Amino acid sequence: MGRARANARVIVHPGVEDLSVQQVLEALADPARRSVVHRLAHCDAPLSCGAFDLPVSRSTSTHHFNVLREAGLLRQYYVGTTKMNALRAEELEHRFPGLLRAVVAAADAEAHPRSLP
Repeated sequence: MGRARANARVIVHPGVEDLSVQQVLEALADPARRSVVHRLAHCDAPLSCGAFDLPVSRSTSTHHFNVLREAGLLRQYYVGTTKMNALRAEELEHRFPGLLRAVVAAADAEAHPRSLP
């Protein structure tokens, strides 16, 4: 039982070469997931899953984090029993130059709309 329990704590992440722009964009299509990416992009440190106030149930929140990880947007790891989340910004920039910056800039513009002249 101890061995199975230890393996349950291993979090698998796709390699940079396995990331597809389609999967990344599909992951970012959901507003809750975009809000996670936006917040991490403006944060200097990884955040726990519980640090996000998503307007969904806990199980749906877990699903959103899994989608982001499987798309290659997040790196997740444990600190004790807390699952931490870090944006894979450098890896994404290498694979899809400018994509993450554009998504974050668009989210910034949505959050702070300017009136047109």
